[in-house]
Amino acid sequence: MKTDLRYSPAEQIEEAAETIQSLWSCQPRIGIILGTGLGKLASEIETEAVISYDSIPHFPRSTAIGHKGQLCCGTLAGLSVVTMEGRFHAYEGYSLAQTTFPVRVMQKLGIDLLIVSNASGGMNPQYHIGDIMVVEDHINLMANRNPLMHIAHEQLGPRWPDMSCPYDPELVARAMEIARQENFTAHRGVYVALTGPNYETRAEYRFLRRIGGDVVGMSTVPEAIVAAHISLRVLALSTVTNICLPDDLTPTTGEAVVAAAERAEANMRKIVRGIVAQEAAQLNRS
Repeated sequence: MKTDLRYSPAEQIEEAAETIQSLWSCQPRIGIILGTGLGKLASEIETEAVISYDSIPHFPRSTAIGHKGQLCCGTLAGLSVVTMEGRFHAYEGYSLAQTTFPVRVMQKLGIDLLIVSNASGGMNPQYHIGDIMVVEDHINLMANRNPLMHIAHEQLGPRWPDMSCPYDPELVARAMEIARQENFTAHRGVYVALTGPNYETRAEYRFLRRIGGDVVGMSTVPEAIVAAHISLRVLALSTVTNICLPDDLTPTTGEAVVAAAERAEANMRKIVRGIVAQEAAQLNRS
């Protein structure tokens, strides 16, 4: 996907949203980005429309392993949701403005909450493969890149958005409570984002752990930055798919990461379903 200079960013967002609305007329309350290993959540949605990214103007194309490249639109736990089956990454060759474009489109459709999932490498020695980490903060080390660079259009958001609390504390607490009720391991922690696509060296893992990282991955942070830019609440969930202890490091493959994420998927789905059900209950009370 190349940026079409005939359209301003706001016009691109508008055109993409109008195309989706022509195929699905509902207003979603929650947007969900299905990262590696969470694809089965789409099967639980009462589907009203499936829209290929190819048919949406200005949308990138997903090339990552296990990412279908379509929107699944419908209801989950009684609430209208729009779900991305496949996200975009800088390592696919896209700018961060392109990788986060769908977040702006979903906000245009009407969402006020974004749920993001990902697979990550665990650097905290207390973490194990299959654990879920609820992201409460992040460190952006994506090669000095930021999705807000070159964006100075007031209709898209403020020039200098605050990032003191990009992940909603109430949602973090609720996710942790769901994990406790369902009796599986979840942690609060810090996600470090690197550009990829290679995995990190031993020295890099030591550095990332020393600066405060608990897990490391190649996504999520750009989406969270844009969500903060447009005042969306964010819940980010990370499945630990490999252990990254520099003194006991084993080779990592993309296939192994996907397999580990799929084994932990059931617990990830419990949190997402629980949060959506709580949001639906709150909406019904109001």
